[in-house]
Amino acid sequence: MNLLKHYYSAKFQIVLVGLVCFCCPGMFNALSGIGGGGQIDHSIVDNANTALYVTFIVFGLLGGGFVNLFGPRWTIFASGFTYALYSGSFIYYNHSSNGAFAITAGAILGIGAGILWAAQGMIMISYPNEGEKGRFIGIFWVIFNLGGVIGGVISFAINFNSNASALGDTTYIVFLVLECVGACLGLTLAPPNKVVRSNGEKVVLQKYTNVVTEFLEVLKLFTNKWMLLLFIPFFSSNFMYTYQFNKINGALFTIRTRSLNSTLYWVAQMIGSYAYGLVLDHKSWSRKRRAVIAFIIVGVIYNSGWVGSTILQNRYTTVNSGDPPAGLDFPGGLIDFTEHSRAAGPMILYFVFGICDAMWQTYCYWIMGCLTNDPQTSARYAGFYKGIQSLGAAIAWQVDAKDKKLMDQVIINWVFVVASLILFVPVIMRIKPTLENDVSDVKAIPEYEDDQGTHEFPTADYEQNNTQDNAVKNV
Repeated sequence: MNLLKHYYSAKFQIVLVGLVCFCCPGMFNALSGIGGGGQIDHSIVDNANTALYVTFIVFGLLGGGFVNLFGPRWTIFASGFTYALYSGSFIYYNHSSNGAFAITAGAILGIGAGILWAAQGMIMISYPNEGEKGRFIGIFWVIFNLGGVIGGVISFAINFNSNASALGDTTYIVFLVLECVGACLGLTLAPPNKVVRSNGEKVVLQKYTNVVTEFLEVLKLFTNKWMLLLFIPFFSSNFMYTYQFNKINGALFTIRTRSLNSTLYWVAQMIGSYAYGLVLDHKSWSRKRRAVIAFIIVGVIYNSGWVGSTILQNRYTTVNSGDPPAGLDFPGGLIDFTEHSRAAGPMILYFVFGICDAMWQTYCYWIMGCLTNDPQTSARYAGFYKGIQSLGAAIAWQVDAKDKKLMDQVIINWVFVVASLILFVPVIMRIKPTLENDVSDVKAIPEYEDDQGTHEFPTADYEQNNTQDNAVKNV
């Protein structure tokens, strides 16, 4: 009975979906973090990821409908295998040099990823108590980003004694197997109507009214002034990955050093997100003060990163995808951390970019949370965020595929950072100490369990508690 109680608990279900994302998106992140998907010729991965993010744009916005129709279990199960297909396509490419399958697999992964993240978002919004959401989201993101760390460690261990410039079949096979395991873990999720929160409440999912209404509400986001102000910050949040992954890690280092960098990058993500979250939840500061201080922190660190990247970029060039770095400061081609002391600077810069990315995305989510407490509105904002984010990523991969000059790529990314910081300001100024009357006061009557079975709390006591809760909320 206790085992079943723990299994149906909201916290355990969050851990399970975290493990799914550890195995699926986590391994994808590890592969991306290596640079060029582990390949010498980055154009194949650029085109595959362009296809991925184009379909992700659409299914990121529409994925919630699929989840409502088929439930999180089966949608996550099916979507997980699209990650395995993507990894497997590079095994085929290693033997055929035919990139068509990888590009097709990327497009299919975009469909799966959009639906998987919609299911994950539903669980994150619906399952925790109001006072536990931050902690539960923290649990999820630590487990999820640990996937990128472990994936990087696996690649590093397999390729430690290799001087190759691209990943071999073994690494891709390990990733493929883990992604299949993650897909199957989706079937272990409990049906939502059986999940119980820590205070005894059963999860009550707020369903969309109908497909047409929900579609119209999504379209309205493109006229929402706050979403329009945040369009560039959202757009740029994944745009920067392409340069960081391909033109720093993918262009400069041997495969084992790239694998080590990928590991450290996702460690930096975990550190950055956790530390930044402490600033955003600082109890002794007002919400607007936290927003301003966090804004200053991310602005200073991210701009420092692009200053460092500009200095680094002046030291090398590449002409076409797959060419080794060329320049006076890079004799002998690719850098290896065991052989070259000059590896330290670019490796530290790449680590800093991992911290920056975690802070940037955490700040975007936190700002959206300051605009509304309503779960349905939050879900639409999150879908808009993922869709616009994917649009930026799709364009970025094509910028790289067209071999845009590297310094031009640095400038484009830096301009997006500066423009985003400017656009954050009016949104920050709108932040209120609290959001009144923004969430439904209707709550399910919670249950408690004793030796005689399961009971509802007395209605009078519960209504009195609700009245007190609402009085506090509206202070």
